Amino acid sequence: MSNFIKKVLVLCVACAASIACKQNGDSTTNYADIAVGDQMIAELTAPPFVPKPIGDRPAKKLIVNMEIKEIEGEMADGVKYVYWTFGGSVPGSFIRTRVGDEVEFTLKNHPDNKLPHNIDLHAVTGPGGGAASSLVAPGHEKTFNFKCINPGLYVYHCATAPVGMHIANGMYGLILVEPEGGLPPVDKEYYVMQGDFYTKGKYGEPGMQPFDMTKAVDEHADYVVFNGKVGALTGDKALTAKVGETVRIYMGNGGPNLVSSFHVIGEIFDKVHIEGGDMINKNVQTTLIPAGGSAIVEFKVDVPGTFILVDHSIFRAFNKGALGMLKVEGAENAKIYSGTTQEGIYHPEGGTIQNMPKTGNGKEVVVNKTLSQQMTDGKNIYSRTCFACHQSEGQGIPAAFPPLSKSDFLNADPNRAISAVLHGLSGEITVNGKKFNSVMTSQNLTDQEISDVLTYVYNSWGNNKTKVTPEMVKNQRAKPAPKTKDIH
Repeated sequence: MSNFIKKVLVLCVACAASIACKQNGDSTTNYADIAVGDQMIAELTAPPFVPKPIGDRPAKKLIVNMEIKEIEGEMADGVKYVYWTFGGSVPGSFIRTRVGDEVEFTLKNHPDNKLPHNIDLHAVTGPGGGAASSLVAPGHEKTFNFKCINPGLYVYHCATAPVGMHIANGMYGLILVEPEGGLPPVDKEYYVMQGDFYTKGKYGEPGMQPFDMTKAVDEHADYVVFNGKVGALTGDKALTAKVGETVRIYMGNGGPNLVSSFHVIGEIFDKVHIEGGDMINKNVQTTLIPAGGSAIVEFKVDVPGTFILVDHSIFRAFNKGALGMLKVEGAENAKIYSGTTQEGIYHPEGGTIQNMPKTGNGKEVVVNKTLSQQMTDGKNIYSRTCFACHQSEGQGIPAAFPPLSKSDFLNADPNRAISAVLHGLSGEITVNGKKFNSVMTSQNLTDQEISDVLTYVYNSWGNNKTKVTPEMVKNQRAKPAPKTKDIH
C-alpha cells in the first residue's frame, strides 16, 4: 500500500510540474535549435501600424535593414524639434519576428547625420543586445546576426553615450517575437509608444526647441507624448475600430525616465500580456509599463464612441500631451451603455496652467504683428488651450461648453471676451439661444497671447473679424475683475 501511495504522490508532483510549466509559458523546445528555411525581407512599419501577423509560417532567415535619420519634426503645432530616429519615425519601425528566426540586422547611419549611433534590442541574447556590434558612424553601416529565442514584445533603443540623450531624442521602438503558431488573430492591431521629452522652452513655446540635458537629468519633462508628438493619435490620425471588433495594442514605453500608467478611458482590457511576456492578466483597468518596457493589451469594443488613451498620471495626459483617441463606429447598445459619449470631453487642456480668477502685473515686450501672424500664433494657442472644451471648429460641446463659431455672445462685446479669458467666467449665459452653465477658469496667458488667440477666434468660423490688440487686453487687465452680474 505504501508503494502505491508513493507512486500516486510522484504522479501528482509530475502533473503539477507539467501544469506549472504550461502556466508559466515554459517549453521543452529549445528555440535556439530550430532550423531555418528560406530568407525573407522583414516588413517594417511606422507607427501606429504593424506588419501583418506571422501566423504559422516556419522559422526563416529574416533580413532587417534599418536606417537611422536625424530629422526635424513637430513636437506640437508651431513647436519644432530635431528627432533622432530609427527608420524616420518616433517610435522607430516596428519589427515582427517569430521564435527560431535568425535575424540578419543591418544598421545604416545616413551620411547627413551628425553623430554615431547603435542599437540595443532587448530581444537579443548577446553583449549589449547588439549594441557592441552595431556602433556606426554617419555614412557607414554595420551588420550583425542573432537568433530569436524568447517570445515576447521587446523595446529596442540606441545605446550610444550619452545613452539617455539618444533615447530622449526619440531613438526607441518595438520588436515582437511571436510564439510558434503566432498570436491569436484579432480584428485590429496598433503600435503605440510613450516617450518623455525635455526642451529648453516650456510646453507649447513656439519655434525650434533644443534638447535640455539639465531637465532630463532632473526628470522634469516638458512633453509626455504618444508616438513622438502632441496629437499624433487625435483627430483624423485617431485609431479606428468597429463595434464588436477586438483591438490589440502593442504598447511600449521608450522613457527615458518616466513610467507609464496606460489606460483607455471607457474600456477595460480583456487581456494584458504583463510587461510584454507570457503572463496574462484579465479585466485590467490600468497597466503599468516601465521605461524600457512594454505590454500587449487586448479589448473588445462593445459600443460606439471616442475612447481616450492616456497615461493616467493624469496631468501628463491633459497638460503634457500623453493622450490619444480610438474612434469606434457602429450601432448603439443601450444594454451596455445608455448614454452618448461626448467626443472631445477628454481632449488635452494643453500646457497652459489654469487658475481661478486673479490679476497679473507681469511686463512683456509688445510686438506689432500682422493679422496673418496673429492667426498663425493664435491657432497654436487655441489648439493647446481652448481645443478641449470648444473643439476644433469652435462648435463647443452641447449642454456643456458653448460654441465660439457664429457666437452672438462673443461678437457682441470683445472686451467681455477679453475679460472672460483674463478672469474666468461662471454662471448661466445664453449663446445662440441656448443656455450654458459651466465654469471657464482664467488662463495664464500674456497680453500678446490673449490678443492672438481671440483674434484667431474672431476671424474664424463666421465671426465678425475683430482684431484684438495687446493694448485692448492691457486695458482690461488694469480694470477690476467684473462681478458675475456685470458679465452676463
